[in-house]
Amino acid sequence: MSDEREPRTSWTFLTQHARVLLMISRDADVRLRDLAAMCGMTERAARAIVTDLEKAGYLTHSRHGRRNRYQVVRGTHFRHPAEGHHEIAGLLALFADLAPDLGHQPATTTGDHHDEHP
Repeated sequence: MSDEREPRTSWTFLTQHARVLLMISRDADVRLRDLAAMCGMTERAARAIVTDLEKAGYLTHSRHGRRNRYQVVRGTHFRHPAEGHHEIAGLLALFADLAPDLGHQPATTTGDHHDEHP
């Protein structure tokens, strides 16, 4: 019998909510279908996560013609009490230099708040 074992589950350190927020912080004009593809989920799941993030105060959106423009809300903190004293800006900054998939460029205006401090 081998000591090497397959992992019990295929988990990752970042949740889908974190991935969605990261992608939006990189591209404020990202379309839901592209967001879903970049995060490996359905468009319906991406929409539900965006709704969760908006209801929790992490995101806002506005309509620009037929498109949505998202904005990450400055000064928001992690939800869990163990990390609650940290702003999410640190997480966004940590991953800011990673190029998003599907050729999207990092946001340089509305959606990119991780370089600013309140």
